[in-house]
Amino acid sequence: MYRNVEKIAILYLSDYNKSIKKWRCFILKGFLQRLGKSLMMPISIIAAAGIFLGIAAALQNPNIVGESFMNMEFAQNVIGFIRKLAGALFGNLPLLFAISLAIGMVDDEKPTAAFSGAIGFLVFHVTINYILGLKGITAETTAVKYLMENKSIDNIQASFINAQYETVLGIFTYRMNVFGGVISGLVVAMLHNKFYRIKLPDAINFFGGRRFVPIITTICVPIVGLVFYFIWPVIGNVIFQIGGFIEKSGAFGTFVFGFIERLLIPTGLHHILNQTVRFTAVGGTANINGEQVVGALNIFNTSLASKTPVSLDVVRMSTRFLAQGKIPVMMFGLVGAAVAMYQTANEKEKSRIKALMIAGASASFVTGITEPLEFSFIFVSPILFVFHAFMTGLSFFLMQILGVMIGNVQGGVIDLAVFGILKGMDTHWYFAVIVGIIYFFVYYFFFKFIILVRNIETPGREKEEVEGARVVISSDLNETAERIIEAVGGRENIKVIDNCFTRLRLTLEDVGKVNDADLKGTGAAGIVKPDKKNIQIIYGPKVEQIANSVKTAMNYKK
Repeated sequence: MYRNVEKIAILYLSDYNKSIKKWRCFILKGFLQRLGKSLMMPISIIAAAGIFLGIAAALQNPNIVGESFMNMEFAQNVIGFIRKLAGALFGNLPLLFAISLAIGMVDDEKPTAAFSGAIGFLVFHVTINYILGLKGITAETTAVKYLMENKSIDNIQASFINAQYETVLGIFTYRMNVFGGVISGLVVAMLHNKFYRIKLPDAINFFGGRRFVPIITTICVPIVGLVFYFIWPVIGNVIFQIGGFIEKSGAFGTFVFGFIERLLIPTGLHHILNQTVRFTAVGGTANINGEQVVGALNIFNTSLASKTPVSLDVVRMSTRFLAQGKIPVMMFGLVGAAVAMYQTANEKEKSRIKALMIAGASASFVTGITEPLEFSFIFVSPILFVFHAFMTGLSFFLMQILGVMIGNVQGGVIDLAVFGILKGMDTHWYFAVIVGIIYFFVYYFFFKFIILVRNIETPGREKEEVEGARVVISSDLNETAERIIEAVGGRENIKVIDNCFTRLRLTLEDVGKVNDADLKGTGAAGIVKPDKKNIQIIYGPKVEQIANSVKTAMNYKK
């Protein structure tokens, strides 16, 4: 009997552990997806600021605009102001990330979270600053000149020590870049979700609820700052070592980045990978005008804002992870795929598919937003998905070995024009176009061949037995919103409404109530169900308007 009980217990515990592991996986995946979405919030303004900075840099280049325009004092002052303004945004990215994480990782009272996020960021770095000061580590004692004269060390070692620290909003602290913002933002979000509804005794209840969040932030974040005072040097060294490894791997490392970045698209976790190379030492380090700059996008934008010329080799080192690797794929390759999917669609579906493909191809070509097209095939054909990921990695590889120098983040025609063509022939922008034309035909013929040979159910080729699907793509957003609400199980099934750049994100009572066919009939390019409560519907650039219409129809107040 004892043995039977033991066996039952073992089986029960085994099933329990499997269940726990499963739910941990769901929770972790949901957390990372939400984290990735939150990290994208500052990127919209940074991408726009980068475009303005690129145009301003071109307008202050005498080789492009001529000496007469350079001598127009008023125009140059205005352009100089634009460069200064954009530079200020780039210089305060850690604070923007702290606020963004605080907003994006909470469900309610987002203005309070944003306010607390700014407080948390300041308190976090003030704590580290204070402890550093107690140890005699200041901006003066870590200056290269001071270290060489008073510590009897050479310039290289002194520069290495100096590079470990920076001044953020006037606060001398560890050089954590956006990690400081991410850490403080996540802590604030956790505190907010825990305490924003807290009830205190009547005598002090004025400080309860949302007012308590900045208070508890001021109490708890210094503890986090104390912990990171001790552990950050280790973390920072690991990041630095990873960056060194990637740099030594050359073009192969660039290929791996591009390949993995596309493979992560269905999960939404590519945002995390992108931000890591853009804003940490993984994306490279450079000394520009005596300042240590880390992260591919940081290096590129700092070079644009610099009043003195920056070495082309430094700039090219930074752009290897940026827009240049995407241009052949997004402007040309995916357009070829769109043409192939249209031509292989059933005749009676071609009018509908034509509208979808034109919208998706236009978004990809102009802005670099690819998900409406990618989600047309990545779930129905692993072959096409892996091919697309491989070709993206190859594109990054080719752009590096061909010496292309095109920065920013999107990879559409805007980036090509502003950061490639306008900056002159030194960018080697023409290689991106030549490779892109080749990519158009490679994508077109490969997609057409695989779709026909393997009978892939890309848009317009779905099985006829999908009954009950109402395919009515309306220009009326109110009508679209009502149909979305109905397709996901009605108003009572919707708990949270949110969106990112391309995806309508809904938290539902039961994902099982979703009618996928009707949902695709609203113009959705794809549907992702990360767990039993959440669904992501890919609509592309128009998702913001769709999300607002759904919120209005639902009378959504969060």
